[in-house]
Amino acid sequence: MKMINSHINEQLAATAFSKQAFVFDELYSNNTIIRYKRERVRNHVLGYLPVKSNILELNSGTGEDAIFFAELGHNIHATDISAEMQDVLKQKIKSSNLETLVSAELRSFTDLNNLQNKGPYDLIFSNFAGLNCTDELDHVLSSFHALLKPGGIVTLVMLPRFCFWETLLLAKGKFKTATRRWFSSKGRKAHVEGVPFTCWYHDPSEIIKKVKSDFDLICLEGLCTIVPPSYIEHFAEKYSRIWKYLKEKEERNKSKWPWRSIGDYYIVSLKKKNGAIS
Repeated sequence: MKMINSHINEQLAATAFSKQAFVFDELYSNNTIIRYKRERVRNHVLGYLPVKSNILELNSGTGEDAIFFAELGHNIHATDISAEMQDVLKQKIKSSNLETLVSAELRSFTDLNNLQNKGPYDLIFSNFAGLNCTDELDHVLSSFHALLKPGGIVTLVMLPRFCFWETLLLAKGKFKTATRRWFSSKGRKAHVEGVPFTCWYHDPSEIIKKVKSDFDLICLEGLCTIVPPSYIEHFAEKYSRIWKYLKEKEERNKSKWPWRSIGDYYIVSLKKKNGAIS
């Protein structure tokens, strides 16, 4: 029953994001906080990438990150379960003349054993909570080992169980939203374009514990911990001085306790142990 439910949930998530595929970039490209998040994640990743790295991207969406890394000379195999998202990505690959650096594959992150391109990779990368959309996270994480080179890196951007900014909504009487991550061991319903699917929240300690036999933690950063989440629209424009101050505070405290674990997201990077051979 679990396998059936997991498959149905994946298909629902694919349907939801497919509905956004051809307007996704337009919807979010003008959001200052989303641009800030992308820049933070990319700078984090670039700190660990060798020249001309071989990258496997999970839940690649419309390919904004794939194109970014390819334009820097890296090779990217971009996977997603949404055919429509893949169509947008393929259009970008062609229009950017990046066919030799970016390949696309319609593939779930729960089915990485059947990848067309098995690597080995320098980096496995999943941005903006794609892996929060499965209850088979253990299975996904266990598949990374065989796909990475010794010393390879995994960077995941995930939603934790506790978000500082959401908790502040208790003061506005929004109890359900403020506490939606707290009681989520069996998953919580999310809605995109009117399509419901289930999300699961995972603290960094859970991820680190699951992979500790094969991977070492090399970096953990909170994202939108002191800076507000992107759904607080136009915050940066309305309060430009406060926005600048909060960015500076987050930059100084992103890797410190408790800020590294209580943001809207966290960025965790893990390194395959030298003794762990595929």
